Amino acid sequence: MKGKFISFEGPDGSGKTSIIKIVEKFLKDKGYDVLVTREPGGISISEKIRDIIHDVNHTEMDPRTEALLYAASRSQHLNQKIKPALLEGKIVLCDRYVDSSLAYQGIGRHLGLENVLAINMFAIDSFFPDLTIFVDVRPEIGLKRVFSTEEREKNRLDLEPLNFHEEIYQGYLELIKRYPNRIKKINGEQDKESVASDAIELIETIL
Repeated sequence: MKGKFISFEGPDGSGKTSIIKIVEKFLKDKGYDVLVTREPGGISISEKIRDIIHDVNHTEMDPRTEALLYAASRSQHLNQKIKPALLEGKIVLCDRYVDSSLAYQGIGRHLGLENVLAINMFAIDSFFPDLTIFVDVRPEIGLKRVFSTEEREKNRLDLEPLNFHEEIYQGYLELIKRYPNRIKKINGEQDKESVASDAIELIETIL
């Protein structure tokens, strides 16, 4: 792959989307060809799967179904959008990727890291980002941001209790220990310009 694949992770309300916009502008100003995308979603098929997963009325969804839907969405997104962009030499900035499933379904839904990893290794054919930036925000802070921002999409997972989000946060910390060379943590409780600056500093190490 000629390009670079960078994913952004963090608890709900970590501010990833805002940070990615700042990073995108910085890289484009430097002359890089940048593609910004998101998970679940990014393409038509995956956006439809996103709607199913996030629908607040789908409270009966089984955790295994949830995990499989995320993996299915990811496989299509990767092969239809991310890999072609990387082959063209683009820098791909992705709002969430496989680590979200490991944290949310593997830990948060108690399906087990290894089980969810196995599903996703098949889905992505072992294709991981060059760099994953974890925007570190405590769950209680993130959720406060979510519900104080009227225009933000509120999905089925946002409405889960605090202890669910605390387990996810611990799951992310476990993943950082497991993949220290790929996942790098930055302080997401700073002002967004400082968070973006920290992210850019990390990205420049792989360009």
